Amino acid sequence: MSTAAPSAVAGTPTLVIVGAGPRATGIIERIAANAPTLYAGARLDIHLVDPYPPGPGRIWRERQSPLLWMNSHAQDVTLFTDDTVEVAGPVRPGPALHEWAGVDGQTFAGRPTQGAYLRWVYETSVAALPPGIAVHHHARRALRLTGPRAGRQRVWLEGSPRPLLGDLVILAQGHLDAEPDAEQRHLARHARRHGLVHLPPDFTADSDLGALEPGQDVLVRGFGLAFVDLMVLLTEGRGGRYDGDTYVPSGREPVLHVGSRRGVPYHSKLGYAWDDGERPPLPRHLGPAQIDELLARPGGFDFARDVWPLAEKELGFAHYHRLFSAHPERTAMAWHDFDEKYAACPPGSPELHALVSAAVPDPADRLDLTALDHPLDGVRHSSYEGLQEGLRAYITADLARRHDPAHSPDLAVFLGLLSVYGQLTRLGDIGPWWHGYFSYLASGPPGPRLRQLLALSRAGIVRFLGADLRIEARDGVFRATSATVPGQHTEARALVEARLPQPTLARTRDPLLRALHAEGVAETPDGLLAVDPADGRVRDRAGRPHPRRFALGPHTDARGAGAFTRPRTNSPSFRQNDATARAVLTFLHEAGR
Repeated sequence: MSTAAPSAVAGTPTLVIVGAGPRATGIIERIAANAPTLYAGARLDIHLVDPYPPGPGRIWRERQSPLLWMNSHAQDVTLFTDDTVEVAGPVRPGPALHEWAGVDGQTFAGRPTQGAYLRWVYETSVAALPPGIAVHHHARRALRLTGPRAGRQRVWLEGSPRPLLGDLVILAQGHLDAEPDAEQRHLARHARRHGLVHLPPDFTADSDLGALEPGQDVLVRGFGLAFVDLMVLLTEGRGGRYDGDTYVPSGREPVLHVGSRRGVPYHSKLGYAWDDGERPPLPRHLGPAQIDELLARPGGFDFARDVWPLAEKELGFAHYHRLFSAHPERTAMAWHDFDEKYAACPPGSPELHALVSAAVPDPADRLDLTALDHPLDGVRHSSYEGLQEGLRAYITADLARRHDPAHSPDLAVFLGLLSVYGQLTRLGDIGPWWHGYFSYLASGPPGPRLRQLLALSRAGIVRFLGADLRIEARDGVFRATSATVPGQHTEARALVEARLPQPTLARTRDPLLRALHAEGVAETPDGLLAVDPADGRVRDRAGRPHPRRFALGPHTDARGAGAFTRPRTNSPSFRQNDATARAVLTFLHEAGR
């Protein structure tokens, strides 16, 4: 076994994994778990191809600013299976991040710490491989994948005249860079013509933030996690500091004018744990039976018409189960009666809404998922100054609610979101809205980050622009307008797109995937690589799974909630890793007989 790249033994079966980040690590862990029964005593060379270190890969590499945190509590990060994970292979428990690092579970660890954890998981997984299975890391980029369906595949590497030969190939590149779309090309041309600064969608830690000058007004489009990283690197990263709830600037910060479609930051991470009482028994209204029915429909399904009402009912069930059990004084009906009637009501029906209205007297205790998605609908300010005060009040209220167990139905909805996400992965590409909505509600920033945002707002370093943000390139500048402050606009000579690139095959900068796209692999309407949901085999445009090519991760229509996940949540990523690892070992075993 090795993590270097020595020569493989001639004639040994080979698996090439393109990408060496957390997803590849998870696959190796599952190969180690399954090999004793599916591949006992046989040899195998595993080749990892990635210019970045095995384990953390590019995104979680240890060499990045320690100011950047994990977005989850340390106790909510693991790469190890447990007895909740429904896999055919063996369950092999291991420590979550907080147990490995020896930190409090409620800590938001720095990204370098997470990178070290991922490196350790990788090394542990390699060490757990049976004798005869070796790992070789090639610190290069993969450029092309060729080879017949019935024969060995060739993975061509940057700077190497000869390809790696693989009996099987797994594409696990993770998050991808992308070529700019038509709008970004237009904005870039305007910037070049007028000497402006334009930073397109990118991973914030890799962006050239040095182009943003002290005191410069900067328009920022995007209010999610990429913005939080941007905020940190341009404030504390430039020498500023916090004195309690006050930000003390260094004088090197630009002024960030931020807006987005919703106009508000993602909801704060919940600041309390499940204390007592039964957890909602999930899935209840959106489980395997409902997914089977959707997949079996001859005419297919529509997300808004067929899927979202089921998800909404499932999330409502989680919310009201907790409300009735933990706060019965805020309800007007016995849970048994409500549960029976709720189950009988069609999703999204007037009958269901009438039942909720009768059973939950205070509208503030009712779950309104549509209102949550449009928090500034109908909110109007006559000036940007009024908006600053209004949004600070909104963020303050969100922080208070998300740290108050009196609102513990929010935690039940969070558990419901995890359950729904796990079910919806079976449906393939359901469009970008659901993934964004999930992140907005369930994957927001740590509470301390929003307290820092409030301090930066009071200091004038961050200014809010509002909802339905529109960016124009005109009159030699960038101009921002929003529905929240009608008739007003903000101009600046710098624009940052604080969001990740979309992982489409047509625009990815990954040369291997671009070449596959040109050759004719199947893609979804949103441009994702289409794979067989059973084991991740890549499909061609006729829908046929390739016998020797697999793909897992955010560039596929089987993308899960992440390569690592919260313990004890039956992670879909773990299930995908296990199914792919077993398919690989079964193929190689049968081919060697």
